[in-house]
Amino acid sequence: MTGHNLRQKYLNFFSSKPRNHLIIPSAPLVPENDPTTLFNSSGMQPLVPYLLGQPHPSGQTRLVNSQKCLRTQDISEVGDNRHTTFFEMLGNWSLGDYFKTDQLTWIWNFLTQELKLPKEKLYVTVYQGGNGVPRDEDTYQIWKSLGIPEDHIFFYPSSKNWWSRSGTPQEMPSGEIGGPDSEVFFEFTQVKHDPKYGQHCHPNCDCGRFLEIANSVFIQYQKQTDGSLKELSQKNVDFGGGLERILAAINDQPDIFMTDLFQPIISEIEALTNLQYSDHQTSMRIIADHLKAAVFLINEGVEPSNKLQGYVLRRLIRRSIVKLYQLSGTLKPNYLSIIAKQGVISTYQSQSTSPFPNFFDSNQKQREIFSALDNESQQFIKTLDKGLKQLNQLSPFDLYQTYGFPVEITQELYAQQGRELDLDQFNQELKHHQDLSRTAGKGMFQGGLQDHSQITTKYHTATHLLHQALRQVLGNHVRQTGSNITHQRLRFDFTHDQPLSDQQLQQVEDLVNQQIKNNLTVTCQTMSLQQAQSQNALAFFAEKYGDQVKVYSIGNFSKEVCGGPHVANTADIGPITIYKQESVGSGRRRLYAKIV
Repeated sequence: MTGHNLRQKYLNFFSSKPRNHLIIPSAPLVPENDPTTLFNSSGMQPLVPYLLGQPHPSGQTRLVNSQKCLRTQDISEVGDNRHTTFFEMLGNWSLGDYFKTDQLTWIWNFLTQELKLPKEKLYVTVYQGGNGVPRDEDTYQIWKSLGIPEDHIFFYPSSKNWWSRSGTPQEMPSGEIGGPDSEVFFEFTQVKHDPKYGQHCHPNCDCGRFLEIANSVFIQYQKQTDGSLKELSQKNVDFGGGLERILAAINDQPDIFMTDLFQPIISEIEALTNLQYSDHQTSMRIIADHLKAAVFLINEGVEPSNKLQGYVLRRLIRRSIVKLYQLSGTLKPNYLSIIAKQGVISTYQSQSTSPFPNFFDSNQKQREIFSALDNESQQFIKTLDKGLKQLNQLSPFDLYQTYGFPVEITQELYAQQGRELDLDQFNQELKHHQDLSRTAGKGMFQGGLQDHSQITTKYHTATHLLHQALRQVLGNHVRQTGSNITHQRLRFDFTHDQPLSDQQLQQVEDLVNQQIKNNLTVTCQTMSLQQAQSQNALAFFAEKYGDQVKVYSIGNFSKEVCGGPHVANTADIGPITIYKQESVGSGRRRLYAKIV
């Protein structure tokens, strides 16, 4: 079974009777208007408002999709046979609809009847209780009723079988929702237990014999101000199953990089380096994963930089370059784009039914991807060269910090010179640096609910005014390609093939501020996407919308499909000033504006 077959089988299973889930599109990798997180890292993240009780725009209470995800915390883990930064999360949700019995029965039937996974190789975990919450007896009894033997059911504490955005019950702030979860593990019987991980093997053992393939979260509690957990009136289900991991289980192959979702990439790496995957698994896994993640990010408009999403993209590309250099001993700037074209893009283009509508749908988009990879490669090859020249002048940490020179390369080069690298010293300096960075960026990577603070809501409405003003001044060829909002400013990307003159910038700014002065009322209607488009509402991200959408109108000036939130009246925003413009690629411009 291919990855694309598996994805479609899952969506068909949950959308068909009697389950009747609505298939919703994947949200973008980069959340819009959410300064609290860099990437969507799970299927539920874009759905948090609805898990908290807000009605879904579709009016449905049963949802299913395959969500593109990126987890930067897993970068250091990539290289083994199961961790990736980019992955797809198969997910289904109940918004106050069905609960434990239906969810566990359906997912068990999907795994054992639809996918025909051997029941004897499946193990489940259950919350053992604690923190004022009793043992999840309901889940235990449901699993038993489905025929799972006692020795295939394991109980774990909240560190393993509890979900909230912040972690365990003790870590949850007041008001946060969470609950026990129940995971399904697949056993690779051909993998022998390694005693260094403990005397006895079990589903959560790190030896590699077991692989988590499914997790049903039962969101039934909310943290109170006194520290207690109160049952929610609306109990929800949040299911997530890694597409790549389930596929590995179907193939009874513990290495997810041996699936068809990675094999074309691995084959291209082998061809370029004249080496075999079996002899260089760790390096080739890192290249395959990081390059795949990079391609998806560039496709969504992220560009390599030293800030935010751009910094993560740059790190992914550069780590790929280093590993390729280590393998081949030489490197040409177009190596990554060759692998991207033949290994990543072709994997998704070759499918008759694309998992992500409009993905890689134009030669222009592909050229942008290849150009970004080639340019970054060309620059970093020079950086690598500089690092090599400074090898004996700078400390390993300074090489790492100044040039992005990986410590593993420094260590290998030291060994060739008969020198020993003090890893303890390096790790101390690195930890100190990370502690400083973590303190400075506290709250940046927490994820979850979008920032709906007053200031970011003002900026969000201002982006709609700016969008329409640009179209009136420059022409209707202008269309939004991206945006980013912080508490200090808004950033707006749009299509236009030349810099704006000072006169044009002033016209746009004056037009926006005039609408703010006009005290325009902001209204919202829910309708079908087709109806919204028939009313000339701007909707330039149609591939991520569901059947029902929200349309925000700002007086008679602006009408856009958007998830919100917005101010009630433009007078609430206050005057803005456009203080910077720049190019962000061929045919695209970027404006920065702030409220003054």
